[in-house]
Amino acid sequence: MAQLNLKSTVRIKKYRSYRGESGKAAPNVLERDFSATQPDEKWVTDVTEFKVKEQKVYLSPVVDLFTQEVVAYRVAQNACLPLVTDMLTEAISTLKPNSKPIIHSDQGWQYRHRQYQKKVAESGLTQSMSRKGNCLDNAVAENFFALLKTEMYHNQSFEDADALIEQIKEYIEYYNTKRIKVKLKGLTPIEYRTQALKAA
Repeated sequence: MAQLNLKSTVRIKKYRSYRGESGKAAPNVLERDFSATQPDEKWVTDVTEFKVKEQKVYLSPVVDLFTQEVVAYRVAQNACLPLVTDMLTEAISTLKPNSKPIIHSDQGWQYRHRQYQKKVAESGLTQSMSRKGNCLDNAVAENFFALLKTEMYHNQSFEDADALIEQIKEYIEYYNTKRIKVKLKGLTPIEYRTQALKAA
């Protein structure tokens, strides 16, 4: 490969937010059932890390399992608690009064934090967590990160963290409103949500 000047595409090691048994773990309510019959029935969330010129950027989205839409997200240069709690607050603000989705995550410290769990409980959501060390339990979130990084991050050059953050925001807007999916009958996530709500 060196002689031919070839380079392989290598996935960067995944960000790990597990920090031991601090906080309370929730049961795996989702149990890998990634199907949903309507919007805001089941959500998945996770945190992923990017690196650009010795700087780190973290993305925390909520993805709806029915529409594949990124319902809400936060992106920042540190992985502190507000990255997740502010994202959760924004996601909850989009819900109709009778919508109480399951929200599934891994066992990262942010999701075990009492402030996050209190917000979930007070909003009537059902918290669900993957089994420890089993990424397949949150495969939809993992797949979204893989897609995003393949399409706008790997093999790309960014001037700094701010430039990367802006590109992530632009990509999520594109993903929700312009990127069609075969699974969604050739519609974008937003179009699929609109169609489903009209039919309800």
